[in-house]
Amino acid sequence: MSTATSRRLRKPLLSTLALAGAGVLILAGCSGGGSDGGGSAEDPATLEFLKNAENTTTEPILQALADGVCSDQEEAMPLEINSIPQADLDAQVQLLATQDGLPPMFSAGGNPAEGAKLWDAGYLLDFDKALTDLDVRDKVSDGAVSTIEKLYGGAFNFLPFQYNIEGIFYNKAIFEENGWAVPETWDDLLTVAAEAKAAGLTPFAASGEQGWPLTRLVSGYLFRTLGADALQKVADGDAKLTDPDYVAAAQAIADLGAQGYFGDNVASLDYDAASNEFLTGKAAMIYMGSWLLGNINSDANQIGADNVGFMPFPAVDGGAGSIEEYPSNVGLPATFGAKTYSPGVGDWLKCITENYGNEALKQGQITGFVADDTSIALPAISQTIKDTIDTSTDSVLWFEALFNAKASSISSTNAALLVTGQMTPEEFMTAVQDALDEG
Repeated sequence: MSTATSRRLRKPLLSTLALAGAGVLILAGCSGGGSDGGGSAEDPATLEFLKNAENTTTEPILQALADGVCSDQEEAMPLEINSIPQADLDAQVQLLATQDGLPPMFSAGGNPAEGAKLWDAGYLLDFDKALTDLDVRDKVSDGAVSTIEKLYGGAFNFLPFQYNIEGIFYNKAIFEENGWAVPETWDDLLTVAAEAKAAGLTPFAASGEQGWPLTRLVSGYLFRTLGADALQKVADGDAKLTDPDYVAAAQAIADLGAQGYFGDNVASLDYDAASNEFLTGKAAMIYMGSWLLGNINSDANQIGADNVGFMPFPAVDGGAGSIEEYPSNVGLPATFGAKTYSPGVGDWLKCITENYGNEALKQGQITGFVADDTSIALPAISQTIKDTIDTSTDSVLWFEALFNAKASSISSTNAALLVTGQMTPEEFMTAVQDALDEG
């Protein structure tokens, strides 16, 4: 197999000024959204994949497919992988688009809005159409597609090589010892938290240093009270974070902090320390994404993987949201170019879509591709997550998903102040909304 992870890219990076102009050209280049490609382009010599260097999980799976079930595709059109730093990816993709130099396959940049622009300009493949034509549309979970549509302009235009759902992991042994049922409502969750604290445990392990593990709880409460479109309404200007119902969500999480449910040192805990607090049995629960499975299934987990359960963010009485909607993300997904979509590229796309989920599972990864090989044994908690992903039909995003960079920074930076009482819910939401208003 031919790979080129360090090969010089065909197109040089431009200056910041030139790249700004490139972004304008993208918007003006085409119109009407992406394309199914039609499979009419001439086959390229290789299936070039431009990815961010920080992504170390996708390449081993693609290489395994090329060496195995996709060997015919590999012989006809060798896989060629180029990597550049994530910080340069958005700019490089924009530049290549303006020069009609996009490779057949490339990763998304860090900003979903840039991916949506590429879709609007007609540069991306319509996977709904393409995968249906290839008879493999059912090999991608509907929940993953829902997440992609919410992030990238309303279309299925990226592939979920990574897929994470979020919820509350809990210590099953502690729950059983105390006779706690898995909470289905917010009030039930508060009851468990109060009893956990009384038993000398930290109810919720959380990283105040990172901030986002706390703001995830704010958005979780918003989605359960106001519905799945609560933050989309903010992004669209139809609501503000300073509206009473939104401030109430921040208040609910601030109340958890006021009750001491995050422990005494939440503001100083980093991600690893908070995770370890849960995995050493000092905390009853932790809100986190399925990326935590690597830690849960490792030897460093002192409570044992069999003692970890998973539950969705609970319902709020009278709320408009559904407990079946899981916050999710697709990491940094990849896509195929519409203009380079040829019969040979289509053969590769079909083989990847049919087999990526199973190969990823063999390598310990759960993705947005369906994995239907029942011979692959998983730890119970990983199987629970997989089953949840496979059966999920809809998803919600997370607090900062649709924010600009400044608002995201202010949100995560001030989250610890919110739960330690150094900033009121009104002040917190006002600070974030002000940053959103500034654009």
